[in-house]
Amino acid sequence: MKITRIVGIGLVVLIVGSLVYTSCNTGNPPPTKPTKGEKPQRVEVQPPSFEADSAFQYISKQVGFGPRVPNSKSHVACGDWIVNQLKASGANVLSQQAALTAYDGTMLNVRNIIASFQPEKKERILLCAHWDTRPFSDKDQDKNLWKKPIDGANDGGSGVGVLLEVARLLKATPTNVGIDIIFFDAEDYGSPEFVPEDQKEKLHADFLTSWCLGSQYWARNMHTPNYNPRFGILLDMVGATDAQFNKEEYSVSIASDVVGLVWNTANKLGYGSYFLDQDVTGVIDDHIMLKQAGIRCIDIIDTRPDVMAMGLGGYKFGSYHHTHKDNIDIIDKSTLKAVGQTLLQVIYNQ
Repeated sequence: MKITRIVGIGLVVLIVGSLVYTSCNTGNPPPTKPTKGEKPQRVEVQPPSFEADSAFQYISKQVGFGPRVPNSKSHVACGDWIVNQLKASGANVLSQQAALTAYDGTMLNVRNIIASFQPEKKERILLCAHWDTRPFSDKDQDKNLWKKPIDGANDGGSGVGVLLEVARLLKATPTNVGIDIIFFDAEDYGSPEFVPEDQKEKLHADFLTSWCLGSQYWARNMHTPNYNPRFGILLDMVGATDAQFNKEEYSVSIASDVVGLVWNTANKLGYGSYFLDQDVTGVIDDHIMLKQAGIRCIDIIDTRPDVMAMGLGGYKFGSYHHTHKDNIDIIDKSTLKAVGQTLLQVIYNQ
C-alpha cells in the first residue's frame, strides 16, 4: 500500500475488531512414534525451489503490457493473461468483477482474480497481492509527470510475479492444505497527494477508504460463503534491491503468531538481512480490509525505517515509490528469492 500517513492502531481496532485464532498442524508427515512422556517430533517438509528467474519474467511480462490502471486496455489485457497463467497452473479461477467508485467519482471496472488450488480441502491458506498500478506518479520530483501512470514493476508487479511462480510450483507439488491466491484490483487508485485538502470534500474523497477498493469489495462479497482460511499473507512491494521487510504494526496486532512464523522461517533460511526484527508503524493496506471479513492476514511490505521523519517506529518507502523509477530496473532476483522461498517454506509446512 502506498499511504505515508500514519494512523494509530486504535483505528484498526475500531475498523476491524478482534479475532480469536487456533492453529493446528494437520497434514504434516507422521513423526516417529514417541516413547511415553515424550512429545512427538515434527518433521520439516522440504518445499520446491523458488525460481527467481521465472518470477522476474512474470514481472517483466506485466510491465510489458504497460501501466495496469483500471479502465485501460493494458489493464484488461494483463488481467486476461494472469487468468490464463493461473489456469495453466491447474487452479480453479474466478474473476470477480464490479464497478467501484474512485475518490473523484470515476467508475472503475474492477476485477479481483481468485485462484483456488485443491478446492476440496477444508483447511486453507490465503496468499494475496494487488495487480493494478498507480494512475499517478504523485511523488515524482517533476510535477509534469504527476498525472502520468507508472510501470509499477515493484508496486503491484512484484507480488504478482512471486505468486504466479508459487502457483506454477503448486501444480507440480501440491501442499497438504488448500491454497487460495487472490490478486486484488484497484488497490492503488487512492487519493493523490496533489489534491488539496480543501478539495477532497468536494471530491467525496476519504483518504483512507479511497485505497484498496478491490479488497474492500471482496471483504463484503467473499468468493466462498463463510470463507475462513487459517491465515493470509499479503505481498506488497517485494522485489526491489535492498528491500527491508519490517514487522508492520497492524500485522502484529492482527496475527502476531503468523508474523513470528514468517520472520523466523526467513531467518532460518538465511534471509535475515531482508526480514528484520524491527517494528514499524502501521500501513493501511489490503490486509486491513480483509480483517473486516474476519481474515487474519499479515503484510510483507518494503518499509525503510525513518525515525527522523516520523518518530519511533516511523518509516518511509523506497525512493521508487509512486514515481517513474518504479520500473523493471529496480527489481532484484535475490529479493524475489528471499520472499518466494520463505513463502514456500511456510505453506508446505502447514
